[in-house]
Amino acid sequence: MAMTIHVDIVSADTSIYSGLVEAVFASAVMGEVGIYPRHTPMLTRLKPGEVRILVNGVEEQFYVSGGILEVQPSVVTILADTAVRADDIDEAAALEAKAEAERSLKDRGAKLEIAEAQVKLAEAMAQLRSIDRMRKGKGH
Repeated sequence: MAMTIHVDIVSADTSIYSGLVEAVFASAVMGEVGIYPRHTPMLTRLKPGEVRILVNGVEEQFYVSGGILEVQPSVVTILADTAVRADDIDEAAALEAKAEAERSLKDRGAKLEIAEAQVKLAEAMAQLRSIDRMRKGKGH
C-alpha cells in the first residue's frame, strides 16, 4: 500500500473533501507545488485554479478561487472562499462570467471596477482551464 497523507479541502461554506491521498498538486503563487506524505511543513497562498489529488492511483480535480495551502506533518489543509469539484463546474456560467469580465474591461470604468473585472476574468479562465484539463484526462 502506498504512503498517504490526510487532506481537507474546505470552502467558506462547506467541506468539499476530507480523506487520505497519495499526493496533492496545486497552483501556489510561487508556482505549481506537489505535496507527498512526509512533506516539509509549509504555508502558502493559492492562485485561482486547479487542485488535484491522487487517491488510489486515480486523480480527482477541484477548482479553488485562491486561498491558503497549509502542510503539516500528517495533514494538508486547503482553505478557499470557493472550492468545487471540477465535475460540478458550470461551463456555461464560467463562459458567461468570462464574457462579462471582458466587456467590463473594454468599457474601462473606474479603477476599482477594472480590478474587479480582472479578478473575475482570472477566476473564469481558471475554471475553464479546469474543465478543459478534466476533459483531456477522461479522453474526450
